[in-house]
Amino acid sequence: MALRFETRASDSLWVDTVWTCTSEQVAEMTSVAAVCWGLVFWEREGTAYASITGPETRTGTAPVPEGATFVGIEFAVGTSLRAVPMPALVDRGVELPDATHRSFRLDGIRWETPGPDDAEALVDRLVRSGAVVRDPLVTEVRRGRHPAVSERTVERRFRAATGLTQGAVRQIERARKASALLAAGVPVADVVSRIEYFDEPHLARALRRYVGRTARQLRKGTGGAIALDLDQPTTS
Repeated sequence: MALRFETRASDSLWVDTVWTCTSEQVAEMTSVAAVCWGLVFWEREGTAYASITGPETRTGTAPVPEGATFVGIEFAVGTSLRAVPMPALVDRGVELPDATHRSFRLDGIRWETPGPDDAEALVDRLVRSGAVVRDPLVTEVRRGRHPAVSERTVERRFRAATGLTQGAVRQIERARKASALLAAGVPVADVVSRIEYFDEPHLARALRRYVGRTARQLRKGTGGAIALDLDQPTTS
């Protein structure tokens, strides 16, 4: 196996998932559309790196060098960085300067580089310092509530906080959920019905755009390495 990729959920309201990856040889990984921004830390040949990753609106491919180890933190939708506008991060990333094995620089402050078990502790410090912030209106909307403001205001603040429209977030999350269900062996017709796609071609187009896999590939586990944990439990 060229890549070993694992994710775990987080109890933090500020964190969506924490992931790790180890590359045993040069590989190419399918990147998947994502609604979260993140921090990624990796090492290769004795050199440390750190970067901010933004939400991704489409699938693509990413080369992974041999002998690299990664730790990533995916932040919850509605959180953002004080120093970087979220729309500026969509479909791109920012390499952070002066990264070492011990620390990295963000928002003008040096922080201790986390391991996979230290991610939430780092996030707590970032939140307390004000480097990571949250728009409570977006949190309300994500919980299904209807704030007493206009729909235009909701959409403007949602896009400012996430870099994406509400519709884009729903489409990406739906395609990712469909992928997990297909990988778990749920029949295609049941996935179409359960997640309310119009028909199987509609599902196929969404998978092609956001995941880079066909339903058959997801069910059979073929197509190569993919930046999506398809072993996570799913709910109906």
